[in-house]
Amino acid sequence: MAPVALFILSVLAHLVVLHSAEYSEAEPSKHCPAREARIGEHPFFCSDTVGNIIFPFKRPENPPECGLFKVDCSEPDGPKIQLKEEGYWHDFQGSLPTSIIIKDRDLARRLEKDRCNDGVFDDLSLPSTSSIPEVSLSTLNLTLIKCNNIYDRNSSPQPKDGCRNANHTYYINSSNSNLPNPLPPKCETIQVPMRPFQPNMSSSLTAEFFLNVSAPECFQCIESKGECLVLEGKFKCAKGAGDKQLNLKLGLVGAASVIVVLAVVCCFFWKKRIQKHQIVEAFLRSYGPLQVQRHSYSEVNKMTNSFKEKLGQGGYGAVYKGKLKDGRLVAVKVLTKLKGDGEEFMNEVAAISRTSHVNIVSLLGYCFEGSKRALLYEFMPNGSLEKFIFDASTPKNDRHHLGWETLDQISLGIARGLEYLHRGCNTRILHFDIKPHNILLSEKFTPKISDFGLAKICNRNESIVSMLGPRGTAGYIAPEVFSRNFGKVSHKSDVYSYGMMLSEMVGGRRNIDTEAENTSEIYFPHWIYQRLERDEELGLQSVTNEEDKVRARKMIIVSLWCIQTDPSNRPAMKEVIDMLEGSVDSLQIPPKPYLSSPPKSPTDSSTTLISIQ
Repeated sequence: MAPVALFILSVLAHLVVLHSAEYSEAEPSKHCPAREARIGEHPFFCSDTVGNIIFPFKRPENPPECGLFKVDCSEPDGPKIQLKEEGYWHDFQGSLPTSIIIKDRDLARRLEKDRCNDGVFDDLSLPSTSSIPEVSLSTLNLTLIKCNNIYDRNSSPQPKDGCRNANHTYYINSSNSNLPNPLPPKCETIQVPMRPFQPNMSSSLTAEFFLNVSAPECFQCIESKGECLVLEGKFKCAKGAGDKQLNLKLGLVGAASVIVVLAVVCCFFWKKRIQKHQIVEAFLRSYGPLQVQRHSYSEVNKMTNSFKEKLGQGGYGAVYKGKLKDGRLVAVKVLTKLKGDGEEFMNEVAAISRTSHVNIVSLLGYCFEGSKRALLYEFMPNGSLEKFIFDASTPKNDRHHLGWETLDQISLGIARGLEYLHRGCNTRILHFDIKPHNILLSEKFTPKISDFGLAKICNRNESIVSMLGPRGTAGYIAPEVFSRNFGKVSHKSDVYSYGMMLSEMVGGRRNIDTEAENTSEIYFPHWIYQRLERDEELGLQSVTNEEDKVRARKMIIVSLWCIQTDPSNRPAMKEVIDMLEGSVDSLQIPPKPYLSSPPKSPTDSSTTLISIQ
């Protein structure tokens, strides 16, 4: 324990020194994390809920030219975002490929008290942004007409909803009509944020905002290998700016503080580790006899030949090749980055041991010995699907070398595996981390769903589940997992992740690709939807015959249905299977999957959430 503590202490002390040096008084544009985190490149980590941050966001200590919005990731109650200098700090709920989600804590407190009380709307101001003309920021607003109770309700402009208190009555103006001009006597208008598709005024009001940032100049700058900065209130594209050496400044006070704190923390975590061990042992006892064998760590070490052959690296540890005594090959996942009380380990053991399906990876054994934890799976010789569609060594024009028939069968197999998890077991299992990395391929390219560390087990009759926070991988997480304003979390959240993965299988690329030749191609689902809508050639690589074209078109349409914003508009996995097995001529093109409300009249505000242009 002591050598480990001293090593960590040494590393932390050096980090403090380097941290101080990085943010010393050097050239302004050369100590921005945003410089290295240009659009889509090397983002810096903020928190578990928000994930990685890229330009146009910056840290509070960075100078103005580093980005547009300050994000403070150090707050204990969650990240905060400032939309303009010296402005109000809002809760930063997160970002999606096409959205920024923030929350006004003051307004949330008001709405919790009484949504029709006068005090809710007094001194209310919607978020405002910087004055940079190239940046447009908007949110979906609701216009209320506030009238003194002396005013005759019968002469109002036909309100469709409203509420009344002792002093005033609030009316919602019809969404398709203009405000009366002039307003009736004793009346005024109020702009308040709203959530779409709600039946009445009370449920429409919200403290969350969905904001749109459009920065095409930055994308053009990055395409030309430049550096996007913000100088004197305007975007500047710096060409070929070389790095300058930063002035070093020792953080002696910080290092000394780390030493004191580390001694206390080491004792705390030593006790915590013992408690975690007891929790997992209690779980294994309460779960009853498992159908898979428990192995000692020495047995795991022997079957992997001292962890000689590494197959890959996952989110919670490395995977090694091994062999059981009966000669069967196994993939041994050694869990080294567990969180909390070992929930990921218990989830995998509990979830996979309940399953038996050709498209679900088989758990053959496990190890739990002190801090040593490992899971033994059947060995998949072709590895993960990810390497076949994202392999950097494969030319972009050859990302479909599996062949469209094989891709079609893989997509169908994954759909059958998910449908089994949702409906075929005694309990319903929601995976919450469907992505190419977690799809393994057998020798004959049979797909098998793996990695159940984030899975949630519930009763078969439960259609909606509750969660403490978002879970999954950025780029595949359904909108409702980020914000309940989009709907309830359910098996349809897995359908969304499946749709995003299917889109990447068709495109042979990430859904967000900042190295795309044209800015319109950066977000693949929007680009391919426009081609479908215009009945244009799909422009996909390796489509050599009519059968390939039919398979590709079918997979695209199914993926677009699966990534619909409203969960109720997404098909269940049984319907996905039917669509994949059916005729492409019977498939309708779905609505464009926007995180926005339908178009409004010019007098109304509208939302498209970070639109990538």
